[in-house]
Amino acid sequence: MTDNAAPPVGPLVTGSEIARLAGVTRAAVSNWRRRHDDFPAPAGGAANSPLYALAEVQAWLDKQRKGQEVSPEVELWQALRAAYGEQTVTGLAEVAGMLAGERGPGPPDDVAARVRKLARTETPVDLVDGLTERFVDSVRRAGSDQVTSGRVVRAVCHFAPELPDGATVFDPACGIGLLLLSVAAEAGTRCRGQEIDADSARFARLRAALAGRPDVRIVTGDSLRADGWPGLKAELVVCDPPVGVTEWGREELLLDSRWELGTPSKAEGELAWLQHAYAHTAPGGQVLVVMPASAAYRKAGRRIRAELVRRGVVRQVVALPPGTAASHALPVHLWCLRRPGSAGGADTNRTVRMVDLTGNSPDGSLEPRPEQVAEVPLIELLDDTVDLTPGSHLRTRDRDYPGEYAALRRELEERTLRLAALLPGLAPGGGPGSLDGATTSVADLARAGLVAYDGPEPVSASEQLDTDYLRGFLRSSVNVRRSTSASGTFRLDGRGARIPRMGIDEQRRYGSAFRALSEFEEGMRKIEELSRRLAEVARDGLATGALAPED
Repeated sequence: MTDNAAPPVGPLVTGSEIARLAGVTRAAVSNWRRRHDDFPAPAGGAANSPLYALAEVQAWLDKQRKGQEVSPEVELWQALRAAYGEQTVTGLAEVAGMLAGERGPGPPDDVAARVRKLARTETPVDLVDGLTERFVDSVRRAGSDQVTSGRVVRAVCHFAPELPDGATVFDPACGIGLLLLSVAAEAGTRCRGQEIDADSARFARLRAALAGRPDVRIVTGDSLRADGWPGLKAELVVCDPPVGVTEWGREELLLDSRWELGTPSKAEGELAWLQHAYAHTAPGGQVLVVMPASAAYRKAGRRIRAELVRRGVVRQVVALPPGTAASHALPVHLWCLRRPGSAGGADTNRTVRMVDLTGNSPDGSLEPRPEQVAEVPLIELLDDTVDLTPGSHLRTRDRDYPGEYAALRRELEERTLRLAALLPGLAPGGGPGSLDGATTSVADLARAGLVAYDGPEPVSASEQLDTDYLRGFLRSSVNVRRSTSASGTFRLDGRGARIPRMGIDEQRRYGSAFRALSEFEEGMRKIEELSRRLAEVARDGLATGALAPED
């Protein structure tokens, strides 16, 4: 025996990867770590982001049978979605109300029974957090901005200032409370919010109550048309407002006192939300608002932007990485404002800090490198456009444009050459409709125990069925139509889909081809991103003189 233990053999996995492996939420994995003394000890990583030996985790899951059967958490989620469909937030609020002891009809009997079963082993907070995590993940995969994405929440929390004891945090478009409760995570911080959707507001209130947060108060209503907190002044205001909404009430609010920086046009609803947030900021307080990138340069908002700059209100604009928002890959900005303090005289701010993280991964570091930051004098911003786009103002003299361009071009050429090799060899088949004869529904396969729904996508639960074969046919155009709701949301679970009946060897042949196509599509996505970066470097290099056309 030696004093130092041998390093673990094999790959390491995070808590999130364990959750995907077992078909549960990250909250469930955290529960296992606390409740099971035999759960594998961390084999690496840091205290707040431990890593585990994959072999040890798989052995533990096999011992607990957690990786071999549908977990109670998944069963509850499936029952909730079946009962409430597109009104999942209503179902979440009913479950939270039941756990909080509210009187009323509550969820359907099947859902209620599953909640009671889980409540024997999980705390109400963990149970609701797990359901919330699944809901947020399902919204993200559906490409919706119904809730603030986890990446946006992470970014706002990263750039938010430290709060003094007893500070007030306000979110005037708080949804189910993700952003508000994450920024003001410390008990004792006064949280105030408003949300137009009654079920979302109710769920946010119940989540706070179950977590023992009496300092959280959320009202229901339209913040712009019917401000529920008319006298509130907060040390920090955060907001991820609705984007692209033109009917925000401009006609009835033309003379509103909140427009101290200028009356927003009908097309500039985001600047109305920004000023509403600023109106609720205490002297010396700060505002963090998520804004579309176009708000930084649109002609209609030029006067308001100029006033923000002229008064020294805007302190920082951060261009977040593409993919930070839930439903699209377009970059979004984080505008950081500060209301001048009542003490100390005039504000001395003379620059705006511009941060451009658009070249970063959306899950990577949010701490900018020196070349991604520029302190821009206010006078330079007060031109005809008042462009607050960070990329337009960053210093470029130290950037190696020739090196970047050569490396990106070389990588693009290499990936393009490899791309064709990813395509499967396909021969003529029996013709359209030749596989329509003997088919079976995925719902029947699931009832027979051949299909499992442990994660975001269905998997084979039997040696009689190949997973790649199943998923490949689920993504066919016919089954996509069957699996798309009236609202246009596609779900890969495809319970109404049908797949051909084939022997397992034939399934594997088709599955191999479908898997190759998926790899080809992933290669195309990487080439698309690489092409965007290459064009951006080339254009900026040419514009700054760092690059020149060849003879």
